[in-house]
Formats: sequence, structure tokens, C-alpha cells
Amino acid sequence: MPIGIMINVLSVAIGGIVGTLAGSHFSADFKAKLTLVFGICAMGMGISAIGLMTHMPAVILSVVLGTAIGLALKLGQWIHKGAVLMQKPITRMFEGHHSDLSHEAFMSTLVTVIVLFCASSTGIYGSIDAGMTGDSTILVSKSILDFFTAAIFACSLGWVVSFIAVPQLIIFGALSFSAHMIYPLTTPDMILNFKACGGFLLVATGFRMANIKDFPIADMIPAMVLIMPITWIWTDYIMPILS
Repeated sequence: MPIGIMINVLSVAIGGIVGTLAGSHFSADFKAKLTLVFGICAMGMGISAIGLMTHMPAVILSVVLGTAIGLALKLGQWIHKGAVLMQKPITRMFEGHHSDLSHEAFMSTLVTVIVLFCASSTGIYGSIDAGMTGDSTILVSKSILDFFTAAIFACSLGWVVSFIAVPQLIIFGALSFSAHMIYPLTTPDMILNFKACGGFLLVATGFRMANIKDFPIADMIPAMVLIMPITWIWTDYIMPILS
């Protein structure tokens, strides 16, 4: 299990505990402004990754085509439905929770948190990257943001936020293991373009976190599946024709 995944899981678990115990000390203004900083940090991570790409047309095609596929399949809606199913057993374990939210608001917010921690583009990208290359930079950077994000959500949801670290560990671990298995089939160009493709999703995530633009981030995830075969086709077949 990559160390980055363990750090990320612990950041959510500990952040949830901190938020539950010290939530009353966080003002609404503090939470709102800190979220803006999360957004700009995500953008910075994305810009750094985008600079690694070796074949811009292949990356752009992957992002556009992958997003189109995600929208056509309504992937974002399916991920949301999966989170709704996941929250039911989690909620049953914390039926005696104490929250200022109504039952409906509690459920809605919990689903949002599950998607954020278990199915975010940053987590998926970081887990696959760590599995393929052993580089946990994205996951460690994400962990810093997740710690404070978990603490903020735990102010309203309580201990249940920390428990979300369990399905997060399972999902990210499975992604990392799968990525490790396909790594021998990749090339350096595939890896760098994969990082760049993930960078575009990170920038989109930053815009969304800062409430600047609501990008369909979940629907953009197929781009990270397409980037490697498209890079292979581009380097082996298209570039020889162009040159």
C-alpha cells in the first residue's frame, strides 16, 4: 500500500476527530475563506502537473473526449448514486449523532463528503499515479487539504466524517493496486501525459472549490483512462505521419 494513501486516509480520520472536538471554534467566515485557499492550492497542483505533458494534442483530445463520454454515460450521477448507497450503512452506525443539521441536510451533506473523499478526481488520479510510479506527491498534498476539509465538515456532521476513511482506504488501495499491475505496459510519455491529464482535472477542481465555475469533474474522470491509449496511438501512428 503506497504511503501516500495511508497518509491521506489518516488525514481524513484525524481531521474528522479534530473538527468534531473543536468545531465550535471555527467561524463560518473562517471556513469559507479557507475553502478559497483550498481551491487555489488545487489549481497550483494542477498547473504543476500540466507542465509535464509531452504531447499536448493527445492530452487535450483525452480531456475533451473523456468528458464527453462521462457526460453521455452520466458518470457523475452514477457516482452520486453510489455515494447514496454507501451513506446508508455509515449512517446506521451513527444513528445517535448530534448535529445542528436537519436529517435531510445531514444526509445530503454526508453524500457530498463521501463523493469528495472517496471519488474525487484528485484522489483517483493520485492513487493511480502512486500505484504506477511510486510518487505520492499528489496524495500527500491532497492530504493537507483533506485534513482541514474533514475538520470543517465534521463541525456539522461529527464523528461520521472520520469513518469515511475506511471506504476511502478500500477504493484508493484497489485503484493503486490495479495501476501497479499495468505499469509495465506503459511508457515514459504515457506517464507524463497521464500526470498532465490529471492536472487539468485538478485545475477544474480548484475552480469548483473556489466557487468560480462548477466544472463536471466526475464526468471528466474517463479522460484518465483514455490518455494512455491515445498517447500510444499518437506517438506510434500519428506523429510519424505528421513528421
